[in-house]
Amino acid sequence: MNFRVILAIVVALFFGGSYLLKTSENPVTGETQRVGLTPQQEIALGMNSAPQMAAQFGGVSRNEQSARLVQTVGEKLVARSVAAKSPYKFSVRALADPRTINAFALPGGPVFITEGLLRLLHTEGEVAAVLGHEIGHVLARHSAEHLAKQQLMQGLVGAVAVGSGDHNTAQMAQVVGNLINMKYGRDDELEADSLGVRIMAEAGHDPRAMLRVMEVLAKASAGSRQPEILSSHPNPGNRAERIQAEIHKRFPNGVPEGLTK
Repeated sequence: MNFRVILAIVVALFFGGSYLLKTSENPVTGETQRVGLTPQQEIALGMNSAPQMAAQFGGVSRNEQSARLVQTVGEKLVARSVAAKSPYKFSVRALADPRTINAFALPGGPVFITEGLLRLLHTEGEVAAVLGHEIGHVLARHSAEHLAKQQLMQGLVGAVAVGSGDHNTAQMAQVVGNLINMKYGRDDELEADSLGVRIMAEAGHDPRAMLRVMEVLAKASAGSRQPEILSSHPNPGNRAERIQAEIHKRFPNGVPEGLTK
C-alpha cells in the first residue's frame, strides 16, 4: 500500500470520525442528529447572513400591509407554539421581490417570504402555513445537519482525490455527495411540513390551510416558469398526502371549529 493510499485512508477516517462525533438530541423532534453548529453558532450565522440574503430578493418589503401581516402572524406562531421554548431568535420578514415565489429560513431564526409568494396567498392561515413550515426547519436544525454532511463530503472528496490522483474521480464523488444531500433535503421538507402543522395548531391556526398552500403551489407550477420554492421542495401533491395524515394524527376526531383559517 503506497503512501498516497495510506494518506487517503487517514483523511477519510478523520472526517468520518469527526462527523460521527457531532451528535446532539433535538428536544423538539426527539431525534439524535449529527450537527455542525451549536444553537448559539446557528443564531450568529443566521443574523450575519440575513442582510445579504434579504438583499438578493430586493431587501425588506416596503409594503406596510405585507410587512405588518407577516410580522404579526410570525410573532404569534413563535409565541404560542413549541418555538417559544427554543433558544432561537426568530425574526419574520417579507421581502420586496414581486416575481420570485419563495420562502426560506436561515439558521438560528431569520424567516423570509417574498411578495411574489404572498400575493398568491388569500388568508392569514395560508401565510401561517408557509411561515410555520419555515420555522419548522429552524427547530429541526436542518441547516446544522446539512453543514455537518457537507463537511463530511468535502473531506471524503479530498480523500478520493488524494488516493486516486484522478480529478475526474473526485468530481464524480462530489456529484454523488450533492445527490445524497438533495435526498435528505426532501425528507427535511416533509419533516418541516409536519412541524408546521404542529406549530399552526398550537398557535390557533387551522392546519388545513397548509393543504390550500399546496394547491396554490401546484397551480403555480403549471406555468412556464417553475416557482423558486419548488426547486428544493417536494411535489405539492405528494406533500399534501403527508400533511393530511399529520392533521388526522393531531386531530383524530376532526379539526375543531374556531381556528384561524
